[in-house]
Amino acid sequence: MIGLVECECLIYDAASLKEKRAVLQRILMRLKQRFNVSVSETDFQDMWQRTKISIVAVSSSRVTTEQELQKVLSLIDSFPEIERTITTFDWL
Repeated sequence: MIGLVECECLIYDAASLKEKRAVLQRILMRLKQRFNVSVSETDFQDMWQRTKISIVAVSSSRVTTEQELQKVLSLIDSFPEIERTITTFDWL
């Protein structure tokens, strides 16, 4: 089962693209190190305080995939500098 989560997020304290990318790099690296997922910024690359992160997980069952993706979302929510606004799940 392949699970895809797309999260639109706001980074309030970013005053430049450089600051935004610094925050994003730290979050994306932590997700890749801690979980067996693929993560990338997929939209709003040229906006300072807005981003869209796509996360993909693959496993043999939907339950396992969903649990992994929920843990990823919990970790994203634990960062104080980023706020998740719109989140969509897709199953392939």
